[in-house]
Amino acid sequence: MTETKTPPFPNFWLFPAAILAGVTFWVASHMGLSGALFVAWKGMCVGLLTLCAALAARDRNGWLLTALLALGTLGDVVLETSGIVIGGVAFLAGHLVSILLYLSNRRNEGGAVAIVIALVVPAIAFVLTHDIGATFYAVGLGSMAGAAWYSRFPRTLVAAGALMFVVSDLLIFAELGPLKGSIVTAYAIWPLYLGGQTLIAYGVLRTLEARKRNEDLHHRL
Repeated sequence: MTETKTPPFPNFWLFPAAILAGVTFWVASHMGLSGALFVAWKGMCVGLLTLCAALAARDRNGWLLTALLALGTLGDVVLETSGIVIGGVAFLAGHLVSILLYLSNRRNEGGAVAIVIALVVPAIAFVLTHDIGATFYAVGLGSMAGAAWYSRFPRTLVAAGALMFVVSDLLIFAELGPLKGSIVTAYAIWPLYLGGQTLIAYGVLRTLEARKRNEDLHHRL
């Protein structure tokens, strides 16, 4: 009998739904759409990832993932309604939750690379903006990415997603300065951001589900 493959975690279907929402939002954003529906559409993208994490959460790690994605959703919405400063505060709070999640699941190697990432990101942000507020935010951003690298979650998913998030935000800073009006920033920021959040959510959820299955198997033996 052929074994039936099961999804890596419950409610996996929310991932393609989030990606579809993100792609269609990206298209809509280049058509000049605005208003409450547009804001809700944007929030739905990472919001669906948040829902998936909440439905799968069984322990502290699962709820930390839910919290960081929820803060990302909040950031997406308030960027449209309240501006970049308030949106940045929401994202910074999400980075702090991310750091807590990653350092609670740290590995025994990779600390040097993590420190380099944490230092280089705010340095680049300062060069791009010469703004203390942006640099302060980038300290949290870089620390989040460094902690993701240092965590036991798969680097090809979670650390890669965190670095995509970093590049997305650095492009936002570049858009305010040297790359103002560039087609690169106009078309790359959102795919990098949503792709990064998706990889983070998928990598963490897959790892937590694998741990649970191993624990269940151990208990049955």
